[in-house]
Amino acid sequence: MKFDYHTHHERCGHAQDSIRAYIEAAIENHLDIIGISDHSPYLYSEEDHLFPGIAMAKSHFPQYVKEVLQLKEEYHGKIEVLFGVESDFFPEHAEMYRQYYEKFPFDYIIGSVHHVSGLSIFKRNRWEGLTEKQKQETKEIYYDLIEQSAKSGIFQILGHIDAMKGYYPAFSNIQTQAVDQTLKTISQYEIAIEINTSGKNKDCGRWYPADELLERALFHGVAVTFGSDAHTSKRVGDEFEEVQKRLKEIGFKEWAYFRNKTRYMASL
Repeated sequence: MKFDYHTHHERCGHAQDSIRAYIEAAIENHLDIIGISDHSPYLYSEEDHLFPGIAMAKSHFPQYVKEVLQLKEEYHGKIEVLFGVESDFFPEHAEMYRQYYEKFPFDYIIGSVHHVSGLSIFKRNRWEGLTEKQKQETKEIYYDLIEQSAKSGIFQILGHIDAMKGYYPAFSNIQTQAVDQTLKTISQYEIAIEINTSGKNKDCGRWYPADELLERALFHGVAVTFGSDAHTSKRVGDEFEEVQKRLKEIGFKEWAYFRNKTRYMASL
């Protein structure tokens, strides 16, 4: 089985191509499943379009839902199109997001932590001037948020769980017990972490998460799945076979896929 659960489209303001283009690319690349998972709006804001270059407007979301469901029906028998979304996780707004998402027939929701202590995890200079202790504390806050997202019950997949290394590769070398604690928590729920191949396009030059983290995930019994995090249709399914091979080398025997918010497992 070949699938890609993490794709973005022109609505979010920083990706290219239409949803249809991603589906056609998935067919061309012989995928069995293509998940549509653009960035959710900033639901907590009173503004309709808080950050136009980051996520879609709140008023655009119903049309997004309609389009995905129409294409899901249109492509039935050609490829399985799944309806998803990548959602920011803000603990103080979690219940608002939960209630909003319950209105729609999602196949899965990806929960991603993109902000720590009010700053984007991809902000290049956020590490400048920090002591080693402060760097450790920042990493621990990040993993505490990921742990909270696992406990929230909102998500089926947790997105790029070491993405803070994107523009700060030394992040991986910061030692803390918080990573193992978070993995232990994730393993208790019917959710999965993704192997996300978009990290190779950042300064870290490699997928999320790192092999060392995947080894710990295997130790703790955490399920894994695949997402390219494509922001152009050319990247649909990007390095799927390479990820599959590496997971086998690490020791994984199977990985997760989702429909109707239910987790299934398939052999690698």
